[in-house]
Amino acid sequence: MIDEYRRVRRRRVEQAVHVVDTMTDTVIGRLGNVSESGMLMVASTPLMVDALYQVRFALGDSPSGGEPIEVGAHLLWQDEGGPAGHNWSGFRFITMLESQMLQLRQWLDSPGGRFE
Repeated sequence: MIDEYRRVRRRRVEQAVHVVDTMTDTVIGRLGNVSESGMLMVASTPLMVDALYQVRFALGDSPSGGEPIEVGAHLLWQDEGGPAGHNWSGFRFITMLESQMLQLRQWLDSPGGRFE
């Protein structure tokens, strides 16, 4: 099942995009890459693997103007291989409004993106 998610095209996030935990309204990291099914985040705060999070981020160079995207996400894994004091964190999206999924798809399809 995880292999299915790994095959989805992921677009690298070139600018600094903060990820906010909507339950605490605090920044928990920044985006590394995003797909329709999940995201790689560089976490700046301790997180719990296998926990559920409600997060928000805005893709500023989005064709729709960068309205914040809010998603329910499951933290699948973490790796201490990120920058000093940070962890790479892999999330799978669980819930997202259809309008925000359309915004995300537009961003993924917009010109200039680098895919991983």
